[in-house]
Parts: sequence; structure tokens; C-alpha cells
Amino acid sequence: MRWVKVRLVYCDYKMLRTMAVGHPAMEAILMKLILSLYFATYPDAISSKIAANSVALAKQIDASLHAVAINVDIPDVSNALSNYLLDLPYKIQEVEATSRKRSKVLLEAIAQEAEQGGVSLTTQELTAPPALMGDLAAKHSRYSDICLVGWAPADQTARMIAEGILFGSGRPTLLLPDSTDLGALGHVVIAWDGSRVAARAVADVRAFLERASRITVVTVTDEKPLPGEGIGERLALGLRTRGLVAEAVSIQAGDSSIGTALQEHALKIGGNLLVMGGYGHSRVRDFVLGGATEGILADLRLPVVLSH
Repeated sequence: MRWVKVRLVYCDYKMLRTMAVGHPAMEAILMKLILSLYFATYPDAISSKIAANSVALAKQIDASLHAVAINVDIPDVSNALSNYLLDLPYKIQEVEATSRKRSKVLLEAIAQEAEQGGVSLTTQELTAPPALMGDLAAKHSRYSDICLVGWAPADQTARMIAEGILFGSGRPTLLLPDSTDLGALGHVVIAWDGSRVAARAVADVRAFLERASRITVVTVTDEKPLPGEGIGERLALGLRTRGLVAEAVSIQAGDSSIGTALQEHALKIGGNLLVMGGYGHSRVRDFVLGGATEGILADLRLPVVLSH
């Protein structure tokens, strides 16, 4: 057997991508990711800003984007009396037509953004009753790498879709606020407690970590017992060993919820993306969420990746 000495050199991800062109083995390692954006068009539709941010995100990590509109399908439960008094069949048709119209407008807006940004795009329209939109999104999102959900305050349909994908798809969920334009995600903040779901979250965001100019590992020390001392520094050391710029810090939540404390600290240090494990489980179709996950969903302040 012949042994060959190999010298490893850390280099910029874009440089690796350039070097890989024309070399199938390297191109396979650096395969293009597929992001999927799921949004409902009933009772409200996502903002055009979320559509633009989804395209911008795909461009940042050199990914393809699959945009999926979920239109409403309202079961007809009318009877002769309701038809006479309320004309329910007509009202149902009207609501469903509005849902399809919103879908067309948003998908066209996303297509225009993708064309301008040079992002590969595919689109799809699905239909589901309101209560089953989350289940449908989870089923279809298993074919992509990262799932995007636009987030607006008090949007229960978006929350249903996010929870369905998070706990039912096996894929990470990236929540995009509808209040701000998406900038460069150069500073990634990892919420780290040494758990399985936190480790899964770190593995799921490799594409963001490889492109980050800075990574901060944050451990909250007063929320629950941790599996050992220095767990944040151990993760940061592993990231530095892989050629990334990483540091570890410890914070205390104090009187704030852990979700609020993590987001406030991330914003304080200039973080652009928060990465964390998604805690919770499904109890007869109602999701019971962990404290950190609930805090994030209740008050989203920056893009957040949740992974279960």
C-alpha cells in the first residue's frame, strides 16, 4: 500500500467553489443546496419583503429556491338553510379565488426577484384546508435542505406551518421576519447547551458557518443545568479547528425569557443569524413547545434557524 502525504490548506469558500468548476469530485462535495419557501395565502398572505428576502438568502449561500404557495381549500359544510341565508357556496368560492390570486401575485414577484438576482427558482401551488396546512408543508419540505417560513406578528397560519415543518419534516426551519430587509449573514450566533437538538442545529447550518466572517457560541448559564463546564468553548474550539473564526461567551437570562435573552444578546453583538435547537413535541396535533422555542416564536427579532 502506498501512502501519500496531503497538506491541508484552509481557504475561502468562494475560492473552493471556483476551484471545483470542471472537477466532478469537488463539485459533488460542494453540491448546491435547495431552499424551500412555504407560505399560505389565507387568511392573509406574506409580505413582498419576505419574498425578496428569500431570494436574497438563496443568493448568499449559492442555493436554488423552491417557492411553494399553499392555497386554501375550504370544505363545503353548507345545507339548504345556510345556502338560503348566507349563500355559503358562493362565499367559499370567493375566498378560494382570492387565495389563488394572492398566490399568483406572490409567485410572480418571487420569480422577478430570482431573475434579477440570478437565482435558480422553481414554484409550486398546493391546496389544503386551513387546519392541515402545516402537515402538508411538512410532507413536501422533506425534499429540500432548509425550509424558509415568513414570519409576521400574530400570523397563526405562518406559525402552524413553521411548527409543522420544524417537528414533522426532519429539516431545519429558518424564520424570516417581515419587518426588515435581509442583509449579509456574516455573524452567526449559536445558542449552545450541549444537547442533541443543538448539535443537530449546528450541523444543519454548515452552509452559513462556512461563509460567516464571525461565529459566536452563546451559552445561557442560569436557565437549566448544563452537561458540563466550558461546553461553549469546546464547540468554538472545534469550529476554529475547522478553519472558522469562532468565540464562546456565557450570558444569564435573568428575568427575561431565554428566547428574549438570546435574541437581545445576538442583536447587541451584531449577530445576523441565530441558530438553535427547536424543543417540543406534538400532542394530538397540538404542539407543546419548550421555553426557548416558544420565546422565539412569540417575538421574532432577527432571522432564526430552528432545528429538531
